[in-house]
Amino acid sequence: MTADNKPGMGRFILPAVVLLASGAAAFWITTQKPVADRGQEPRGTTLSVDAKTLARQPYQIELPSQGLIRPRTESKLVAQVSGAVVEMSEKLREGAFFEAGDLLLSIDDRDYRAELDIAEAGRVEASLKLAEESARSEQAGRDWKSFGQGAASDLVLRKPQLASVQAAQRSAEARVAVARLKLERTQVRAPYAGRVQKKSVDVGQVVSAGTVLADIYAVDALEIRLPLDGRALAQIDLPEPRRGKAVARSNLPKVNIAARHGDATHLWQGRVVRVDGAIDSATRQLSIVVQVDDPYGAGAGNRPPLKIGQFVEARVMGRQLKDVFVLPRKAVRQDDSVLLVEKGRLRVRKINPVWRDAENVVVAEGLQPGELLSLTPLGAGSDGAPVKARVDGVELKANIGGKARSGQPDAKPAH
Repeated sequence: MTADNKPGMGRFILPAVVLLASGAAAFWITTQKPVADRGQEPRGTTLSVDAKTLARQPYQIELPSQGLIRPRTESKLVAQVSGAVVEMSEKLREGAFFEAGDLLLSIDDRDYRAELDIAEAGRVEASLKLAEESARSEQAGRDWKSFGQGAASDLVLRKPQLASVQAAQRSAEARVAVARLKLERTQVRAPYAGRVQKKSVDVGQVVSAGTVLADIYAVDALEIRLPLDGRALAQIDLPEPRRGKAVARSNLPKVNIAARHGDATHLWQGRVVRVDGAIDSATRQLSIVVQVDDPYGAGAGNRPPLKIGQFVEARVMGRQLKDVFVLPRKAVRQDDSVLLVEKGRLRVRKINPVWRDAENVVVAEGLQPGELLSLTPLGAGSDGAPVKARVDGVELKANIGGKARSGQPDAKPAH
């Protein structure tokens, strides 16, 4: 090789050496991966989680719903006679309360008093005619016995004439009863203890029979219609009626009702009294009817009265589950699994909830009393991660047997 060829060969040798060195370094890196020591974790990787000790307990299912207050009994107070309104009680003002039999409104009764006088006069006249005809009929009977032969006809004995005046007498009595009833109806009285929702007339107004005087409702009880879906209906014992069989009042589910007045919320107690006969075709929900007894009486205390049309929230008491585990909703992941703390590590376990609501998830099987449930939300790759658990703010540590115990110093043995 001549001196003139040495520089050209250098251009090929140097890149080849670099490639060989890089390949050797890559081979050494891939074949010399460090082996992790699973017996020890690097410092600073242990997580701290809040936990609770699992225990079986009873759980009362509460079914949330909402609805509007409405009257159980409501009526339109209607005039039964015509005339001018001459007097109106303050108890017929909107929002006022009244008791059964209270005088609410008076209609001018002068025409009806005159009708009663005429009817009573007609009754006196009919009574006189009846007395006269009765005497004639008796006389005809005596005359036939004295002078007649054979059987006398009814006409001879004046029986048809007597029946006619007797009918006239009954008609006169009926006219008196009708006139008296019309006179009584000029005094409009409350049919039950209630409250005025809307007043439609006032003093001086002329009304006719059938005129609506006011809208009223009874105050002995109010109702709320609450819709429930199929999932909720399976957790409540509904008072399903049967033909010819009454529903036991003691078995009716209780309902807690929350009514807001301004910034304050007041609680009421109700009970389910009946169920709709059909499922709503649009929402596929069945409505139950809840009754609140005596909402304006002594039991109301200092709470503001319930208003017709007022929106309320309700929680229907469903079935009570026994010996179940009640888990906070935040501790259950989307795939219905939970994280348990076992010997200082997190372990994933699938669960099968029997009930869930906005706050809790209820489980009957798959867990054991005394196990530690992690309450701290963690990602999907947390299975097997080392942790330090805190129960009620006290840090626990795992002993040799794997059971969690308090992180407090061990007590000295007694001598």
